[in-house]
Amino acid sequence: MSSRPELHDPRVLRAIAHPVRNRILTELDVHGSLRAADLAKLLDVPANSVSFHLRELAKFGLIEEDPSAARDKRDRVWRAADTGDRSIQLDQIEKAPGGKAASKVFRRTKAAWTHHLVDLAYGDDRTPGVQRTVAEQALRLTKDEAGELANEIVDLVDAWRKRNQGDDDDGRTSYHVLHIVQPLPDQPLES
Repeated sequence: MSSRPELHDPRVLRAIAHPVRNRILTELDVHGSLRAADLAKLLDVPANSVSFHLRELAKFGLIEEDPSAARDKRDRVWRAADTGDRSIQLDQIEKAPGGKAASKVFRRTKAAWTHHLVDLAYGDDRTPGVQRTVAEQALRLTKDEAGELANEIVDLVDAWRKRNQGDDDDGRTSYHVLHIVQPLPDQPLES
């Protein structure tokens, strides 16, 4: 089971709650190392805006320069400072000054993104060459088993991410994997 870096600082939570910064972190995790121009093209965002967001992420130690991927000393290439999942303990962050406000912004941003992903997954878009899969399963677990299962899923997806990182001319596209492990909520039986 891999160790997940925990985020405790509300300022860091606010930094990653921003949709562009969150997407930058995602693309750096997926691709490995990228230049601001590469990210601007992937995200369809102006390069100067991407550069600003890269500096903000670097300020909090979430990304770092990757000199081994640079063409020369002037070439700035960025990579995620840690690999895989970042563990966010909202209950701990909310105890810190400014934590409740940061948590609210983070939750709102993540809820909107998750809603968007679900809409796409269940939508009518059947673009050829795009795989969309939704799987829902229920099982009985203790709290510890639920944590173990969640970590195993993250480790499996992380192994695939590492396996396909790097060469961007191989026909691959970035896919998003969303998993939720939580107690089955009560649901109204009538619609």
